[in-house]
Amino acid sequence: MPNSPQDVHKKVLGRKGERLVAEYLKKQGYKIVKTNYRTPFGEADIIALDGDEVAFIEVKTRSSDAFGLPAEAVVKKKQQTYLKIAKFYWRITGAEPNARFDVAEVYDDGRIEYIKNAF
Repeated sequence: MPNSPQDVHKKVLGRKGERLVAEYLKKQGYKIVKTNYRTPFGEADIIALDGDEVAFIEVKTRSSDAFGLPAEAVVKKKQQTYLKIAKFYWRITGAEPNARFDVAEVYDDGRIEYIKNAF
């Protein structure tokens, strides 16, 4: 069944937000390791190195705040998913488990609010 116009809009908006955040992170000195990292447990929007820390980043893009702040959408279930993704990443890469979980809020005007250690 084809995606509805609303679903397509959400995907396009989300990908645009992810690109903006990746550019923002590079300017902040982060090294982007993976984007849209898929695992059997779910997908991490961005994985980046911030010094010796691996940041697993959930990007939430909104065209309005009618449904609350973007970060409020990162509920307990999504947080648990990111922990499973991180464990999978460490097992596959052999990387040392030195990580944090961040959230990037992207607004329609291009503004980014970046929350380190969001959960």
